[in-house]
Amino acid sequence: MDAVYAMQRHIYDATRKYYLLGRDRLIDHLAPPPGGTVLEVGCGTARNLILAARRWPQARFYGVDISEAMLETARAKVAKAGLSDRIVLAQGDATAFDPQALFGAAAFDRVFASYTLSMIPDWVGAIAQGARVLAPGGVLHIVDFGQQERMPHWWRRMLFGWLARFHVAPRRELPVAVKHVARNHGYDFGFETLLRGYAWAAMVRA
Repeated sequence: MDAVYAMQRHIYDATRKYYLLGRDRLIDHLAPPPGGTVLEVGCGTARNLILAARRWPQARFYGVDISEAMLETARAKVAKAGLSDRIVLAQGDATAFDPQALFGAAAFDRVFASYTLSMIPDWVGAIAQGARVLAPGGVLHIVDFGQQERMPHWWRRMLFGWLARFHVAPRRELPVAVKHVARNHGYDFGFETLLRGYAWAAMVRA
């Protein structure tokens, strides 16, 4: 991933804001409890964490990403935002990170993954790991590309072809995977389509 993002990280936020739709909606729905903990899986440049920390000033935030190149940019952005005391970043695999070793916390009140599952090979494993690190009553929020099911066929072909150039693969089985993970833990789950299927949002509640 460092090879992929070595140069992209410098323009990532400026370019992604036009098509990673639904991220700010997810942040607005986090609603962590006072003094709660929030973890982003695949935090990238920390764009989402910075917005979330400002939106929910009573919470503490954590981010994990496999790319050290992205984390280098993220740390600089967090420091520039004056949020180094509330946002902690660490390198780790989305499917197998140890939250206690990385952050000194075993579980989180909120976990979220924003447009990362479409880039993670073992994306089902990432969902399962997100569910595993939920505190009692915690919620895992997901937003990612949908299947463009109510968009014109030409749009779907164009978008998916373009995304493939960046190693991005929208996950057709996302609703089934979320349901399966939630049921394995005895958790509740939810799913909805956004913007005519441009994006999909899912939730797992402990």
